[in-house]
Amino acid sequence: MLYLVRHAKAGSRHNFPGNDRLRPLSATGHRQAEALAIPLAAAGVKTLVSSPYLRCIETLQPTAKAVDAAVETDSRLGEGRSYDGVLELFEALPDGSAVCSHGDVIPETIAALERRGCEFTSAPEWRKASVWVLERDADGEIVRAEAWPPPDVSR
Repeated sequence: MLYLVRHAKAGSRHNFPGNDRLRPLSATGHRQAEALAIPLAAAGVKTLVSSPYLRCIETLQPTAKAVDAAVETDSRLGEGRSYDGVLELFEALPDGSAVCSHGDVIPETIAALERRGCEFTSAPEWRKASVWVLERDADGEIVRAEAWPPPDVSR
């Protein structure tokens, strides 16, 4: 299994004065990231790869801590990147990998998987901190996908 995570909630792009690559998670986003660590660690995630944007790295850090791993970065997961690079990355990653990307990249990647015949066993989920669980066959092709909704961190 591979886990494609949309980064958790970050502060407003329009209200952040610095480089958007450095925009951090909001307080809600940090709670979402902590909550995501529970099912991802339970699923056996051992490899974590993130977009180089801070909000994506921060989304995977609690999982990395829980499984005693490091968060690697890969520019193919960055905002504005093509699904081709993401699919190429998927081919190189072992099962038990979680990758974190953005709201523009993930829908294009999922659409590409659909065009390739992937079966979807749940309704799509695009909200921040949602997770796509991607199942591969013996040849490494992604054949099934299920979406997890974002964790409920309301108080």
